[in-house]
Amino acid sequence: EISFQKIHSIKELDTILSHPKGKIVMVDFYAKWCVSCKELDNITFKDPKVLQSLKGYLLLKVDVTNNTQDDKALMKRFNLFGPPALIFFKNGKELKNKRIICYKSPDEFLEIIK
Repeated sequence: EISFQKIHSIKELDTILSHPKGKIVMVDFYAKWCVSCKELDNITFKDPKVLQSLKGYLLLKVDVTNNTQDDKALMKRFNLFGPPALIFFKNGKELKNKRIICYKSPDEFLEIIK
């Protein structure tokens, strides 16, 4: 089972990114009404190979369901129009070539993050 730490603001994200502890950080932008988000959760993030590959990652989830001001600020910071989006960081810097927008099957996901 995959477990995410929930974050709610840019300040929370910046605090975590400033102390990465050598781990790659994956930020999952999610909403309850987002069908592709549910596919990521129920298909991709349940795949044994994906679970294994994410073992050393710090996993963060931003729930933008309610479209609050903090949600909008987080989305705007990364030029996102909506979920799902997966953004990866190492040593506080975004790994832009790893950014995932929309649903990806387990194999597609693994190909991108390797």
